[in-house]
Amino acid sequence: MNIIRKVDRGIMKVEEWILSYSVILIAVMVAGNVLSRAITGKSWAFAGEISEFAVILATFMGISYAARKGRHISMSAFFDVAPPKIRKALAIFIPAVTAIILFVLAYYAYGYMYTVMERGRVTMALQIPVWILLTFIPLGLTLGGIQFLRNMWINIKEKEVYLATEKKDYSES
Repeated sequence: MNIIRKVDRGIMKVEEWILSYSVILIAVMVAGNVLSRAITGKSWAFAGEISEFAVILATFMGISYAARKGRHISMSAFFDVAPPKIRKALAIFIPAVTAIILFVLAYYAYGYMYTVMERGRVTMALQIPVWILLTFIPLGLTLGGIQFLRNMWINIKEKEVYLATEKKDYSES
């Protein structure tokens, strides 16, 4: 179990690193491109591609991190007013369904990525194979699905209601 915790912490650190540097990269590319146009009158041909790659990274690798921290978007109006037993059932059911959906989406994303890889598509400016950029979509969806399964499991295992593995329900605090 100790090895699993270390792997989990390692994955979390990688997710934090990816999210942090993706946002910084987007800011640098957008601001740098604006400055380049204002000063030289020319845009960076690669700025759009790098920004797109960083947005894909931040979006799809952020799914797992948001689920781990309980910071994902949720429609909680019914959940918030539900009695404790229904709230507990929902805390098991919702992550289970979400995990299934993420795994199905990961399956289709992998299929799309593989098709793009077979076709040999490359980006216009940097000539990077597009499938490399797309790899992070099924990876992020899969990690997100695993994290939602963990959220479901902690609610099965523990008496209290958890919004995420690291976050108890705010009504329980």
